[in-house]
Amino acid sequence: MRGNSSDYREIFLNDVPMMDARAPIEFAKGAFPGVHNLPLMNDLERQKVGTCYKQHGQDQAIRLGHQLVSGQTKAQRIEAWLAFTQANPHGYLYCFRGGLRSQIVQQWLQEAGVQYPRVLGGYKALRTFLLETLDQAVAQCQFIVVGGMTGTGKTDVLAQLPNPLDLEGHANHRGSSFGKRASGQPGQIDFENSLAIDLLKKRAAGIEQFVVEDESRLVGSCNVPLALHQGMQRYPMVWLEDRFDSRVERILRDYVVDLCGEFVAQQGLEQGFDGFAERLLQSLDRISKRLGGARHQALRAIMQEALLEQRRSGAVDAHRAWIEGLLREYYDPMYAYQRQSKEARIEFAGEQDAVLAYLAQRRRN
Repeated sequence: MRGNSSDYREIFLNDVPMMDARAPIEFAKGAFPGVHNLPLMNDLERQKVGTCYKQHGQDQAIRLGHQLVSGQTKAQRIEAWLAFTQANPHGYLYCFRGGLRSQIVQQWLQEAGVQYPRVLGGYKALRTFLLETLDQAVAQCQFIVVGGMTGTGKTDVLAQLPNPLDLEGHANHRGSSFGKRASGQPGQIDFENSLAIDLLKKRAAGIEQFVVEDESRLVGSCNVPLALHQGMQRYPMVWLEDRFDSRVERILRDYVVDLCGEFVAQQGLEQGFDGFAERLLQSLDRISKRLGGARHQALRAIMQEALLEQRRSGAVDAHRAWIEGLLREYYDPMYAYQRQSKEARIEFAGEQDAVLAYLAQRRRN
């Protein structure tokens, strides 16, 4: 029989299946990729036991817990746990601190004929390990930042590298005011956990130098970990360049064609297009104050016409007009100013192939 484990590194490196016995409300606040939530108690049961614990102490709380999870309810939960153990014979179970709840689940499984190990220290210990993994990586590894004007394809560059730390990928957001995807973003804890596991696996594979895209502190609603973001203000940079027309085409692909496709795939043709159109207009409205009233209204009118034409015929050509206007009048002046402030850190500038070659050479040195 496998014993209980506190080898958190091995668990995450090997994507070991885990069963989370916490209540759904706890699981929703933060979890680990691929973990299954099969709780000992549901939210209401947990609340009742917690109140009893505060008023009458642990013994009465335990008695109440056994009363609430008994009979058919208990049988159904054990059945779900047994199905998990059969599907994942090499997995583990845990609760918040690796204490009473996971011990009860373990005991009930044992009574049902299955010996199944738990993670010592539970969710809290696993989470602490990942936070330490993040801090250690920032302290011990080298990072280089890819900057560039909007639409130069910084994310495309990261996708072709063996050593990216893709903040936008982990945050499920494209990083700009227009960056919301059709699917939602992870919570902050899930974002950090995913980031830490990525770093852990890449470091285990021997990678000690990472390339990140230049980001603000927030990637949508996800906060870049403070130590990493502070480092990104001083790490060396490469500056990605591209022709204006190529940038327009890339933005058209990402923020019109692909985004519309995401919404349609998720919600169906009619509802999906409505959701896409609303999202695009909301994204423009979000920067209305920075654009100024007249400029915002002019670009919004162009966008609405382009959306009407896209709905009518499927053609996306009319979208280029607002994209060009937004780049020339808003994004490019802002990024030109930002580049001046970062000039001392820029060690190379060029188009995509040149930047990829430079980063490959830098990695070898």
